[in-house]
Amino acid sequence: MSTIAPHSLAADATILHPVQTLDDTLRDASPARVIETALKTVGRERLALVSSFGTESAALLKVMADVDPAIPVIFLDTGWLFEETLAYRDTLIAALGLRDVRSIKPPEEALSRQDPDRELWFSDPDACCRIRKVEPLARALKPFAAWINGRKRFQGGARAEIAVVEDDGDKLKFNPFANVSREEIEAIYKLAKLPPHPLVTSGYLSVGCMPCSSRTAPDENARAGRWRGRSKTECGIHTMKTS
Repeated sequence: MSTIAPHSLAADATILHPVQTLDDTLRDASPARVIETALKTVGRERLALVSSFGTESAALLKVMADVDPAIPVIFLDTGWLFEETLAYRDTLIAALGLRDVRSIKPPEEALSRQDPDRELWFSDPDACCRIRKVEPLARALKPFAAWINGRKRFQGGARAEIAVVEDDGDKLKFNPFANVSREEIEAIYKLAKLPPHPLVTSGYLSVGCMPCSSRTAPDENARAGRWRGRSKTECGIHTMKTS
């Protein structure tokens, strides 16, 4: 843990200008320091990390575990995930000693009413993401004052200009890996001997729900396999406001 004083600029940011002050302070900070500052700013009981346990997730989870493995981790089990992702979640929980991983599922009542034939992913993928990811996450985040996610600028698209700290309705949103490169993530995997997601060797560079994930060619953006053939590039959890 860092030695940030309780009444430092980072701590006082929640009183003065929370987003801009924190972002200015952490603009060039290491991922570990961003997480340490988030922890000191709101406390463990009010901080959550949201992880897909996808192809790059282990790096962020490793950094978090080194800071505090008891920070709550929210995992959205949409009902459409690859079995390999569910197994990878369990592998990383054991490997990293994560103490509070909460697997959140969409309500069965909502699924039976809005997606009884499990075809919504095809006919209306935005609605499918809403009932399986966006709304369950919004409910899961209600007790928290801030949350951490693993978006990176190098992923491109809407992520190319993300700040390290963002205003997310009534919460703070921390992006500890905003500035990191793919090479730095690979270095974390190598140094910590982190297991890769089982589907990486099959050509999946970004893994979400089964119907909306496909293999990625070497010359494509890592997220090109998500919602292939559609204009959709985000599930919606990073465009919602959590208030």
